[in-house]
Amino acid sequence: MMLLGPFLMALIPGIIILMFTWWFSKKGFSFFVRRLPGVLAIIVATNLIYIGFVNIRGFEGVGYGILGFFLIFFAIISFAIGKKDTIKR
Repeated sequence: MMLLGPFLMALIPGIIILMFTWWFSKKGFSFFVRRLPGVLAIIVATNLIYIGFVNIRGFEGVGYGILGFFLIFFAIISFAIGKKDTIKR
């Protein structure tokens, strides 16, 4: 349950991040805009890891760290989706 809870909590924002990245790629936005959801996810994930490590500590802090780890995983997938050029020029 220690891994499943943070994973399920990261699943909803992770899917939203991936959908935004896919939509930005489909619409042909610039490279910066396609990378923006992933960058925001990395910022939020590092903030969660920091808060879990410094402020909360203990088992609940580890839960925040695992949540941040899964968000970083979704951000890496988002970077891979945003890197592909789907518009044929």
